[in-house]
Amino acid sequence: MTKIFVYGTLKKGQPNYSRLLDPVNGTASFCGRASTIDKFPLVIAGEGNIPFLLNIPGQGQHVQGEIFSVDDQMLEFLDCFEFIPHMYQRTLVELKVEEWADGAGCAHTPGSTIEAFTYSTTTHQPEWVKLQSYENYDAYGDHGLEYTTHF
Repeated sequence: MTKIFVYGTLKKGQPNYSRLLDPVNGTASFCGRASTIDKFPLVIAGEGNIPFLLNIPGQGQHVQGEIFSVDDQMLEFLDCFEFIPHMYQRTLVELKVEEWADGAGCAHTPGSTIEAFTYSTTTHQPEWVKLQSYENYDAYGDHGLEYTTHF
């Protein structure tokens, strides 16, 4: 099983969360909530108002998200869903645990650290660096940038 950190539309309550629940894609188990140790720019950009984690450590915010433990089938699905290697790459990040679910295995206490993979951009438009950076993405937030899957 592989630990994946999601910060955008795959989080609970977000538009693509159902993809983590679909057994056709594989298995994903919620482990807990965490935030990145390093700062990263999390921006909303592109035609579909997609959340992008720009691979620029040290800039932006300590990004909040969720950790899931996924099997190889789900990992393969996510790599395809995230358009690796064209749009995203899988990057190992260090996270500060905020909450750990009971029964998630290898219990981690709040404040402890863990490494997990996340999906960060392989490339981005130069102007994206100037966009507002978010600490916590919500597709239904007050930013007014409606996420759309039909772009």
